[in-house]
Amino acid sequence: MPSQYSAYVSDTAPGRGALRAARSWLHSDAPTRSLNGSWRFRLSPAVPTTADFASEGFDDSDWDSIPVPSHWVLQGDGAYGRPIYTNVQYPFPVDPPHVPDENPTGDYRRHFDLPADWAEAERVVLRFDGVESLFRLWVNGEEIGGASGSRLAHEFDVTSFVRPGDNVVAVRVHQWSAASYLEDQDQWWLPGIFRDVTLTARPAGGIEDVWLRTGYEDGQGRFEPEITAGVTAFPVTLRVPELGVERVWTAPDDVVPFEVGAVDPWSAEQPRLYDVTVSGAAESIALRVGFRTVEIRGDRFLVNGRRVVFHGMNRHETHPERGRVFDEEHAREDLARMKRFNVNAIRTSHYPPHPRLLDLADELGFWVVLECDLETHGFDAVGWVGNPSDDPAWREACLDRVRRTVERDKNHPSVVIWSLGNEAGTGGNLAAMAAWVHARDTGRPVHYEGDHTGEYTDVYSRMYASVPETESIGSDTSRAPLMNCTPAQSARQRTKPFLLCEYAHAMGNGPGSLDQYEELVHLYPRLHGGFVWEWRDHGILTTTPDGTPYYAYGGDFGETVHDGNFVMDGMLLSDDVPTPSLHEFKAVAQPVRFTFDSGTGHVEVTSLRHSADTSDLRLRWRVEHDGTVVDSGDLKSLVVAAGESARVPLPEVPVAHDAETWLTVDAVLAADTAWASAGHVIATAQLDCSARRPVPGVRRRTGWRPSDGTLTLGIADFAEGSLVRLGGRPVTGPRLELFRAPTDNDEGVSDEVEESDAAVAGVSAAALWRRDGLDRLTARRVSVERTDEALRTVSKVSAANSGSSVTVETVWSVEGDELELRVEIEPSRGWRTVWPRIGIRFDLPDGTAPVDGAEWFGLGPLESYPDSLRAARTGRFSAAVRDLSVDYARPQETGHRSQVRRLTLTSAGSEVLRLSAVPDLRGRRPGFTLSRHTPQQIARAAHPFELPDSTTTHLIVDAAQHGLGSRACGPDVRPEFALRPESRTIRLRLSAG
Repeated sequence: MPSQYSAYVSDTAPGRGALRAARSWLHSDAPTRSLNGSWRFRLSPAVPTTADFASEGFDDSDWDSIPVPSHWVLQGDGAYGRPIYTNVQYPFPVDPPHVPDENPTGDYRRHFDLPADWAEAERVVLRFDGVESLFRLWVNGEEIGGASGSRLAHEFDVTSFVRPGDNVVAVRVHQWSAASYLEDQDQWWLPGIFRDVTLTARPAGGIEDVWLRTGYEDGQGRFEPEITAGVTAFPVTLRVPELGVERVWTAPDDVVPFEVGAVDPWSAEQPRLYDVTVSGAAESIALRVGFRTVEIRGDRFLVNGRRVVFHGMNRHETHPERGRVFDEEHAREDLARMKRFNVNAIRTSHYPPHPRLLDLADELGFWVVLECDLETHGFDAVGWVGNPSDDPAWREACLDRVRRTVERDKNHPSVVIWSLGNEAGTGGNLAAMAAWVHARDTGRPVHYEGDHTGEYTDVYSRMYASVPETESIGSDTSRAPLMNCTPAQSARQRTKPFLLCEYAHAMGNGPGSLDQYEELVHLYPRLHGGFVWEWRDHGILTTTPDGTPYYAYGGDFGETVHDGNFVMDGMLLSDDVPTPSLHEFKAVAQPVRFTFDSGTGHVEVTSLRHSADTSDLRLRWRVEHDGTVVDSGDLKSLVVAAGESARVPLPEVPVAHDAETWLTVDAVLAADTAWASAGHVIATAQLDCSARRPVPGVRRRTGWRPSDGTLTLGIADFAEGSLVRLGGRPVTGPRLELFRAPTDNDEGVSDEVEESDAAVAGVSAAALWRRDGLDRLTARRVSVERTDEALRTVSKVSAANSGSSVTVETVWSVEGDELELRVEIEPSRGWRTVWPRIGIRFDLPDGTAPVDGAEWFGLGPLESYPDSLRAARTGRFSAAVRDLSVDYARPQETGHRSQVRRLTLTSAGSEVLRLSAVPDLRGRRPGFTLSRHTPQQIARAAHPFELPDSTTTHLIVDAAQHGLGSRACGPDVRPEFALRPESRTIRLRLSAG
């Protein structure tokens, strides 16, 4: 028979005992004492049958110590269990509201000293800002109560249980509880007291709560204050010194809305805050307020009367060592980094963050969609049977969560939308939550993506809609029915603002087509942008048995069920390194657009900003010849209002006749800001001013005769038709390479595929590549011929158990003082799917001096692919081999540089080999990848430390690459970026270093 302690964990009630109603997180001068620090700790594998540990005299001397806040599974080197990662799956049987008897339970104890003068306080309140998942509280041996809602604040009145001097607080935390069914967010399960614990002396006549609602219209500000306090707290005075505002209320009924006068509005671009104090006789509260009005007019979402476009990120609270424990310095830098990459919005997926994060969002400037701590995604596995979102037994728990979300954070100007949660199906409890929010806060709309038919929410929201579907949603002429909607419901949803609460799944190398989504936002005003999934990888720093550090993902801790590396889906790596996709996002979302008119010698500058003009920016230009700067300066200064355009004359551009000429214009910060230094680039554009130069033709050769293929041509030595040395270095190749180490998107198995033959529903592209043997191609030499200055080979390349093949003709020839390589690649009929690449591979053994770097003129500086090119610019770049690749948590295709003109391989700073790429007849240029591992080796590794030691550098020159797409959790590669089997030519000129 279950004990009272084990039965407690299956109770759906959100709290009990002396738990107080939710209120704002306020900065008060009431005395406080942090209980953060070292606590005594004991972990039990199941719920203990007694609570003897809570008694005052309990001897905890043999217990361990643990820091609070922290997660116990991240402490003690595995002594307290291990993290568990799941996306959708519950890591326990779906048997609501019950959880297994095997329920790790952490008991915490600590002593604290209560100052003698706190005896004068009206109440002593103990606050927990975050405990996962359910906890019970005792003070001095007396049970106070308990609560659930891991990412929500809970306060307890402990006045009757504390005394001056020494006191003992005891907390029992259960890893699993009925509340766990409501917290199936895509993240690590990390139990423990992971946010602050604070003791507060609430003064007699104190101010219980403050809500300073603001409005802004026609340059004028407005307050709609709500003061929660007893009569003895009055008179209460509100002061805004900067505005000369002082309002005194002598009684609760005096608190009414009032006009402030002229103010500067708050927006994400100009986050103007005013310091306000609300003071009574016993307590003073400090707030920072921003004046802004949020509204929906028709299908437009507006702030201060102007349409908002969200260039947003879904943000989890995660750190590779602390988990969800908040660190303000790291969080501030994290948000500053977002600003530097043109991110203007945050969706707090899928729970309220630490409250200080919203203070930072107010200060630095972000549009915030604040999400409730609710997700029940695991019920999808059982057909949503028993889903708490539609079960009356769970209604109070759901309502409690949304109340605590709204009440805690209602004062923040950055919060412009409330979200009920995520992926919790739909049902009456969600509708009740929306009704409560609508009644409580008329100044912000309600969002919930799962309300597909728009029964109880104010904006139409979807996740991972494809580009064509997003266009259909935005178009007034489209009559296509919306997903899960009748025609009438579709018509209703089309009258609302639309946002992509999740799109562009940023897992591993990708996503692609960000620019196509962005263009739709400017074509269709109903579309308001969206939020990339997601901001950062959730890797947990750990080590292999031999001590090698790495970032762990699902399955690395021996979980019974897990979702692998699906938690590694951020635009920022776990160690804070921005991925190329984040640079791509920055380029796509840049708030200034340049349109060159070379005919008139002007550039049109368009501000895509919400409210700020361009007076904070400076326009710089430079001219480069083959990547070398030959001239630079500043354009004529101009101030462009938000949403407007202006033209500015371009400089005279000196055009080279023997080099490419490129003009680059950057918009940079004119002065330091809170998030970037002066000179930081906000937006950039390039104009190709090159004089046209002829492409050298292919010299027709005759007199071919059969040969054994052993000869020397210029810098190349051949044996039996195969290259063996270049410039005196051992080299093998070129061999046909059609395979790339599959990206996470290549491994995606979505049933939603584009209208093309780029993918098969329910089958990953990577599986098709392996089926067709692209990772295990073999060659058969068909012929070898030569002239005095040329060598030609023909090979047939195919895979075991495959009737499809590729004919590869390779011609080496001496052209002046250079060696030319021309490779003609022609597929047979019968190939049934896209190819990952069409390229040739050279293997360069280390010998005495390994090839360890590259210098190139082409697109850079970071990797780029056909559907991810906006961040790439034409220039001259260099990098070490190790820096050409990205350390994705799961090794995969990385490092491709597009449209290369010239490439120099280096060893210890010395040139080894120079290659020039000749465009094909359609003007297409190849790309290159330089790596210490082959695609096949990379594909076999699940973690970077599993890559083998290498003694060879591998150069792949690609005629073409398949796009990236977003199919790990979203649409596949768009048809125009899908690489179908086709004939291609690669033509290179080579010389020794």
